[in-house]
Amino acid sequence: MLMSNSDRPARLHYMANGFRVLATGDHVVCAISGARIPLEDLRYWSVERQEPYASPELAMQAMAPQ
Repeated sequence: MLMSNSDRPARLHYMANGFRVLATGDHVVCAISGARIPLEDLRYWSVERQEPYASPELAMQAMAPQ
């Protein structure tokens, strides 16, 4: 039986210049907002924290000193 990646979150390993897919899916969930990010739109993440972000503003918010 073929499994569809539609509507399933992917598991990724974030690297400095890209990411590696560990478990297939069609999106990831923003670590700050909880928004779904289609893999083809994913542009912002933290290598150190291994977290994706939906926008540059949310990435800056995540990395701001507490």
